[in-house]
Amino acid sequence: MSAEEFAHFRRLIYDHAGIALAPEKKIMVASRLAKRLLHYGLQTYSQYYQLLNSGQHSQEFQIMVNILTTNETYFFREPKHFSFLQEQIIKPWRGDNFRLWSAASSTGEESYSLGMVLAEGLGMRKWEIFGSDVNTDVLETARRGVYLMDRLDNMDAHYLDKYCLKGVRSQEGYFRVDEKIRSHVSFGQINLKNSLPKNLGQFDVIFLRNVLIYFDTETKQDIVRRVISVLKPGGYFFISHSETLHSIKTELSMITPSIYRKPCK
Repeated sequence: MSAEEFAHFRRLIYDHAGIALAPEKKIMVASRLAKRLLHYGLQTYSQYYQLLNSGQHSQEFQIMVNILTTNETYFFREPKHFSFLQEQIIKPWRGDNFRLWSAASSTGEESYSLGMVLAEGLGMRKWEIFGSDVNTDVLETARRGVYLMDRLDNMDAHYLDKYCLKGVRSQEGYFRVDEKIRSHVSFGQINLKNSLPKNLGQFDVIFLRNVLIYFDTETKQDIVRRVISVLKPGGYFFISHSETLHSIKTELSMITPSIYRKPCK
């Protein structure tokens, strides 16, 4: 992949999803897209770029987005966030229906981890989680709720026994998140760079973790403003410990590093 070809794909994914690929990602991009060149019998990345822009393969653009936006995740990543949710938000909560948005849900581990915490803390009270991502492949994995057992390093044994079904025979080595969690969790495609769906509703808590690092400052500003517009007054906003809202103008107040709260009316 030449520098010029890489520049084309950098612009393409930036314009579509706001993701700013660093120069050192060139080898990764070339490696991930190589299979698509092979699929179409193409010789160069420029030919594949032209195919994407030809409009003759309507599904290929989403395939390209899926390939370039697959990110690593796992259950109960950054455990302190789940402890804060459980102790500082769920325990004192007295509302009618607790709503939480996992706004960069990837393959669903974060959404289901949050579901276990809510199920444990809210009992029979109403709650729901919505997980979204720009990548349609990871959303299909999330909807299935089936994972390898080696994804469980950070999961408390209590949650594993109560909310996960271990596979047997052909499914040995896998587990499935129990229906009593999955029935409260839904998934859908949202491109955070675009306007949010009008029927999205308002949320008590929003997790937007491990995704802001892929955007430049201007795009971060737009995305955070858009996302917190559906956060209820007094609601909480979580980002990753490796991320910051420094230089981002918001109405949020920092509770601890990586956890923010929207002012109450």
